[in-house]
Amino acid sequence: MGTTLTDVAKRANVALSTASRAFSEPDRLGPATLRKVLQVAQEIGYEPPRLAGATEETASVTVAVVVPDIANPVFGGFVKAAQGQGWHSRHTVVLADSDFDPDRERAVIAHLRGRVDGIVVCSSRLDADEVIELSGRRPLVLVNREAPGVDCIVADATGGLRQTVDYLAALGHRRIAYVQGSASSWSNAHRVDVVRGLAAEHNLELEMLGWQTETTEGGVAAAARVVASGASAVIAHNDLVALGVISGARALGVRVPGDLSVVGTDDIPFAAVAEPALTSISVPMARAAELSLELIGRAAAGDRPTPRTLRLPTHVVVRASTGPVSAR
Repeated sequence: MGTTLTDVAKRANVALSTASRAFSEPDRLGPATLRKVLQVAQEIGYEPPRLAGATEETASVTVAVVVPDIANPVFGGFVKAAQGQGWHSRHTVVLADSDFDPDRERAVIAHLRGRVDGIVVCSSRLDADEVIELSGRRPLVLVNREAPGVDCIVADATGGLRQTVDYLAALGHRRIAYVQGSASSWSNAHRVDVVRGLAAEHNLELEMLGWQTETTEGGVAAAARVVASGASAVIAHNDLVALGVISGARALGVRVPGDLSVVGTDDIPFAAVAEPALTSISVPMARAAELSLELIGRAAAGDRPTPRTLRLPTHVVVRASTGPVSAR
């Protein structure tokens, strides 16, 4: 068997997509990277296929991307980044929206597994073992879910939450609330564990509020309980919930941030232009999407190393929805 583009990428210590661009879109690479890839290809005797704009490893690779809600800006951004990476890698990306419905997600994966070369499942509402079983032998990447035996990409909330709790404590907040997301969300469970530990470290009182739909309506519904908890600051499962909390709190005559500081998670584009602008934990979902497509592309090319978990860091972006604790 002759040398492949995967061999070139490994020897040059670059991503498979980068090696592909050296032959299909060389203008997208820096001169030094391009020279390195071409030199390695020459040294090991790699001959690119004579198909315009495609390589034998990347041609005709179809990837299914399954998300729980395309209307949520987080998942919309994830899909857009996945499609962008697919375009540059010559992959076809097929989108499926499960609408937060485990039964629909189950049916979608079962339907697609025989029609695609790989599957990316983002923020699954199913048990990881079931997703792995449903995908059959197709290359699989789980995003925002950690499980053994499969490639996983996790936006690790630990760093962003630690910065957030440190910041709120420094502002004098001693009692904080946390509005949970869906009961079936792995990310929610992960964030709850982290927040509990951080609150204990700072000797803060923590009011853990029950599960909500991960929408602005869910946040509005939670606002009364947030206010009743006596917390001076609240962290919400996502930005949509946080924006709903702000709206609901205002309807109750509560000032943000004068009476209540509000922090969201995800840092969606609207967070920066909301009124007040929303303090939020930035989550690198676009990068997660790009890495997902790279991993599927490698697996489809026959490069399937030991499954691993990639952890992407998060950080807090401070805006006008948070401030010092009120003296009331």
